[in-house]
Amino acid sequence: MPGCLRNFVAVIALAVSAALATAAHAEKKYDPGASDTEIKIGNIMPYSGPASSYGVIGKTEAAYFNMINAQGGINGRKITFISYDDAYSPPKAIEQARKLVESDEVLLIFQSLGTPSNSAMMKYMNAKKVPQLFVASGATKFGDPRNFPWTMGFQPNYQSEGRIYAKYIREHYPDSKIAVFWQNDDAGRDQFKGLKDGLGDKIDMIIADKSYEVSDPSIDSQIVALHDSGADIFFSWAAPKGSAQAIRKVGELGWKPKFFLANTATTIASVLKPAGLEYSKGIISTAYVKDPTDPRWKDDPGVQKWRDFMDKYYPDGDKANANNAYAYVESQAMVQVLKQCGDNLTRENVMKQAANLKNFASDMLLPGITINTSPDDYFPIEQMQLMRFNGESWELFGDVITGEVGHARSH
Repeated sequence: MPGCLRNFVAVIALAVSAALATAAHAEKKYDPGASDTEIKIGNIMPYSGPASSYGVIGKTEAAYFNMINAQGGINGRKITFISYDDAYSPPKAIEQARKLVESDEVLLIFQSLGTPSNSAMMKYMNAKKVPQLFVASGATKFGDPRNFPWTMGFQPNYQSEGRIYAKYIREHYPDSKIAVFWQNDDAGRDQFKGLKDGLGDKIDMIIADKSYEVSDPSIDSQIVALHDSGADIFFSWAAPKGSAQAIRKVGELGWKPKFFLANTATTIASVLKPAGLEYSKGIISTAYVKDPTDPRWKDDPGVQKWRDFMDKYYPDGDKANANNAYAYVESQAMVQVLKQCGDNLTRENVMKQAANLKNFASDMLLPGITINTSPDDYFPIEQMQLMRFNGESWELFGDVITGEVGHARSH
């Protein structure tokens, strides 16, 4: 018996030491871009070129990670944020993605901006099995975990947005005629598809549409043609510069349609002011992020926290530019994913944690809107609220609406 007991104790001792060794081994796991002291994050932004007004997003993100580092980092690790310019050019985006993955050896690429750029990088990122996380585009293709498991979107997808507008129009303006101005790329096509799908049997309300290229110097001829169609509802699905030109031209023509504007082009600083605030009054769009210029958030603790961050870490940043609020929300979600990773900083675990966000709320998301993902749901935000521009600021109205592809229901 004592012999058996000795053997038993020896087996237990072996099992315990094996378990401890496994625990020690499981404690810290790293892929390129992660170590005991550092997490390297790559980013690609149009700091130059036709979509350069979005460049502030990269600057806000850099400032946010500086703040996190000043507070001690994430689980003791400092973030090294490497951001390159692709001038909104797909070939340049691929070149920069290769540089980040192969030369800089980042753990992941976060928040690269634009549908064309991300479309160009997508196959490469998935072949390399490097996370292409929280893509700054609402194109529906960036939420396809079955075919592209290493790519995840973030903001409400464009088809959802189109459906939300369609639902509103069907309820309030069922006898109107619609003219659509759209960007000739996946983003514009997605938005247009959402509108058409949402209109359903009322699709013949759309009587005219014109597309444009982001690089077009002028879009006047398209707007004149849409004006001449006799439509009383006008949609502008365009990047900030194109949207500003469209708002101005509609105003100059003395055309007074019910005007719907893409959510990605609602910043007062870079779209509505250049277009002319007098021409922007009455425009309807959607929101999911608190607008810092909206008086209703004057004393909101979340907005105050964002203002304090801007004052200290990005004092040159424009507090009237909603892009700086959007970037803050994205950065908070990125930090949450890295916190959830703990000491397992492999690319596989980054994607696993990104697909396991549960009711995550950011200081700057509208009340009632939360971030949720799962292994088969790569659309973190699927709720929005309608808003109208009053000449000075955006005013929210109606309920928070879920515009998931397949249905649009009030929440």
